[in-house]
Amino acid sequence: MTQTIAPRVRTLVLLLLAAACALLAGAGPAAAHAAVTGSDPGQGAVVDKAPARISLTFSEQVALSDDSLRVLDPEGKRVDTGKPANVSGTTYAVPLHSGLPDGTYTVAYQVVSADSHPVTGAYTFSIGAPSKTSVSVSGQSADDGVVGWLYGFGRYVSYAGFIVMAGGAAFVLACWPRGSGVRPVQRFVVSGWVALTAATFSLLLLRGSFTGSGKVSDIFDLSLLGQVLQTKSGAALVSRLLLLAAAALFIAVLFGAYDKREDTQEKRDLTFGLSIGGIVVAAGLAASWAMSEHASVGLQAGIAMPVDVLHLLAVAAWLGGLGALLVALYRAPVGTPVDTAAVHRFSRLAFGSVLTLIATGTYQSWRQLGSWSAFTDTRYGQLLLAKIALVVVLVGVAWISRRWTGRLAQTAPVQAAVREKEWVGAKADGAAADDDVSDASASDSGLDTGTGEQPGSEPADSERAAQLARQQAARDAARQKRMRDADPNLFGLRRSVLAEAGIAVVLLAVTTVLTQTEPGRTEQEAKAATSSAAADTGASGALTLNMPFDTGGEDGKGIVTVDVDPARVGGNEMHVYVERPNGRAFDIPEVKVAFTLKAKDIGPLPVVPDHIATGHWSANGVQIPMAGDWKVDVTVRTSDIDEVTVSKNAQIG
Repeated sequence: MTQTIAPRVRTLVLLLLAAACALLAGAGPAAAHAAVTGSDPGQGAVVDKAPARISLTFSEQVALSDDSLRVLDPEGKRVDTGKPANVSGTTYAVPLHSGLPDGTYTVAYQVVSADSHPVTGAYTFSIGAPSKTSVSVSGQSADDGVVGWLYGFGRYVSYAGFIVMAGGAAFVLACWPRGSGVRPVQRFVVSGWVALTAATFSLLLLRGSFTGSGKVSDIFDLSLLGQVLQTKSGAALVSRLLLLAAAALFIAVLFGAYDKREDTQEKRDLTFGLSIGGIVVAAGLAASWAMSEHASVGLQAGIAMPVDVLHLLAVAAWLGGLGALLVALYRAPVGTPVDTAAVHRFSRLAFGSVLTLIATGTYQSWRQLGSWSAFTDTRYGQLLLAKIALVVVLVGVAWISRRWTGRLAQTAPVQAAVREKEWVGAKADGAAADDDVSDASASDSGLDTGTGEQPGSEPADSERAAQLARQQAARDAARQKRMRDADPNLFGLRRSVLAEAGIAVVLLAVTTVLTQTEPGRTEQEAKAATSSAAADTGASGALTLNMPFDTGGEDGKGIVTVDVDPARVGGNEMHVYVERPNGRAFDIPEVKVAFTLKAKDIGPLPVVPDHIATGHWSANGVQIPMAGDWKVDVTVRTSDIDEVTVSKNAQIG
């Protein structure tokens, strides 16, 4: 069984470097971290005269560019003038041309939130009366395309690389100093540094395109790179690269001078110095995330950033140390096995890390959620519940590992003697086998081995030497496996740690997705503000939805328009208009409308409007029971067999 498990260890180590790959394909686009909480004119509003400007209010400060706010007329031409500007607090506005004609106008925005994530969206309002519009603003934001995928993957790799590097180094210094001379452990820590460095360079190049056009061709645009360097996120990435240079020096000393130092006092002094330096560098690297993401904005930012640094350090000490322990248990040479004392020390380190994670995680959850309902009503809360469940399972498996460690400590002296005896016997067997290989090699080289054979007379001698070498390698592998499996407690510990590492991979993936998801508190505040704004608009808050359709039959193309007035909770008046592509009204056999609120499992609520005039249907007293993001489905039938259903989402109530 060990032979089948051991090859998987290499895979797990690689997975720790790319932690979220398993979930990346199934993860949806990350929600924006700044949300629009108000606009003037409001979404779907119909105003009597053209406004002098449009304004948007966000849940937090955002960064603007010249094209961050665009207003398009029904023909798709820009009608905004000048650059968008901050007018007050978190409200931003752009002036409009004077004397705009009646019709439906589209407002498109693309900004960068204070926690470094791009925010895009669009809505419509009308002057005089709603009209057709040729504007079709794509719902795809910059983080939905190839650049967004690459940027997200780079974030995942950077988190995993930091955890592997910092946690692996902490394991060597605090738990197993002998590990500084073990090649597999060295490779594990260095691979973390390489992954983090490569990911940071990539993020720096991708940042400009990620927050802008989203085009692959803009990745190497030096002008965009210059703009990125002037932002908070750019400064954080550059700081991370500088700290990684210091981390490289730390790793070189740890696996160089520290490993070779034999004097006890000198090694103790060097351990103290490396510990202080390592903590400073690791804390600085963790701060490069805290200063540019969730913790840097919103409630109690001055407290949240140090808490976030402590949280990330605890994650690294636990999960990174777990990965290093796994490598030590499976890949360390037989002559330098990880000892029981090292496992005990890591057990205590992991326990302290878990306590730290509970304390800091509780504060972060309160700060990001704000209410119990956000656990189930927001995507952030649902991901957090999944993370908590994984942590509980991981702690349970870690408890099993602690039990194996306790049993191992009780049998350590006996098993150490057994391993020493087997190791001495292994060396003797190896020496005898080496003599056999030497004899075969000498015979192959033409030397007289005492057998009477002439030099070069038997080509089979080289095959014999190769065969002996293969046999020796097989014996060494079998002996190594036997010695590792000699203690059932050690075998049980390896399996439980392997299970911990597997769960840790999934946990790290969920955590990295969580960092890119809109906090539950922000999402709920945005919904509440939108609902309040809709209630305050009264009759002017009428909702207009334009949906093109094509049933595929004769005269099957057209545009259906749904007006809901006042688009509030309670009774509403609904009008449905059907027009040909050229704008002329025409009748069809049947029109049906249904309202669905998926977030609350309400609906579909069917409405069958009455035919009033050519291309015009109406229904009074349409009841909307609750405010929310409603899906409006319109079923259009143009003949006995030609029918299609078109849909749009809209905030009602």
